Amino acid sequence: MIKDITEILHHLEENELSFGSVTPPIFQTSIFNYKNFKDFKNALLDEPNSYIYTRGNNPTVNILEKKLAELEHGEKAKLVSSGIAAISNSILAFVKSGDHIICVKDTYSWTKKLMENYLSRFNISHTYVEGNDIIEIKNAIKPNTKIIYLESPTTFTFKLQNLKEISTLSKKHGIKTIIDNTWATPIFQNPIDYGIDIVIHSASKYLGGHSDLVAGIIIGKKEDIRKIFETEFQNIGTVPDPFVAWLILRGLRTLHIRMERHYKSSMEIVNFLKKHKKVESVLYPFDKDYKQIQLAKKQMRGGSGLLSFKLKTRDLNKIIKFTNSINFFKRAVSWGGYESLIIPYAVTLKENELSNNENISLIRIHVGLENTELLMNDLNNALKNI
Repeated sequence: MIKDITEILHHLEENELSFGSVTPPIFQTSIFNYKNFKDFKNALLDEPNSYIYTRGNNPTVNILEKKLAELEHGEKAKLVSSGIAAISNSILAFVKSGDHIICVKDTYSWTKKLMENYLSRFNISHTYVEGNDIIEIKNAIKPNTKIIYLESPTTFTFKLQNLKEISTLSKKHGIKTIIDNTWATPIFQNPIDYGIDIVIHSASKYLGGHSDLVAGIIIGKKEDIRKIFETEFQNIGTVPDPFVAWLILRGLRTLHIRMERHYKSSMEIVNFLKKHKKVESVLYPFDKDYKQIQLAKKQMRGGSGLLSFKLKTRDLNKIIKFTNSINFFKRAVSWGGYESLIIPYAVTLKENELSNNENISLIRIHVGLENTELLMNDLNNALKNI
């Protein structure tokens, strides 16, 4: 039975904390002691469920993992040192040389680098798909396909995938499904409910919520998380620090409140941008004119603070001028904290990729928790300059 969010965020695994502490303690230790030979031996025989060495398990980390597993309607979770560590561990555990992966095209840049620069070295191939057409995905399946990797919505372009259709298809072929659910968070989307096997997050974003940590989380069935733990996590050593786990626990306590504010503020910014004469289009799954709005409403309960819009220009100098004219938004990567951020797609491109790129004028912003009037004024002033 799925627990109420308040029970998960404020009580789950916290009823017997040391000395009556109202917040989880930080177990800042590298090793754990055993009373006798038998207990020591039994722990070593069951390392995934024992406290031996903080590289494997730690009480502070495990409290967080249990909360996140419950939030995502999964059986078990594993915290790792970064979002890309969550992606890498999840994928590597289920492929070997000669295997094939289907991956959505507009995914996180480091996911693409993992596919193209790392996995290719071990003869693991991949096929990119748009992701919004089940026939395209079905046609991409090969006899050696082991994973369908999803990100819904996708980075920068916010394309959605029909999770139920894809999970049904993958199960017929014995293919593992993995999704990056960082954008929606478990507050607004639970892919496991639609049959997806493994959910990952960059905990650096909304789960932490304060732009002061780097971590990742993997959630799924017990047997899948155990396999990831034994084959990749322990060997590669993408260990989270107990203090980072504590910071995420702190952030989780306000996650549901923060996400509602991000959603409300984003809709205000979307409506402002859509009316502006210097803006060509806006990409946000819950915009009433978004082409996948019905799928968004079906799969998600709300949206986050991340969205994109296109300027009515393809002139790089004007895009640069717009970016430099912003005063309140911070020019920075990542997202998910209090502060509002901006990153033009053009800044991610190499010189030879700039010409004739259809996304040259795409601007991604993170709508933070500040006053939306200030954010709209800042955008309006910068747009005036082009």
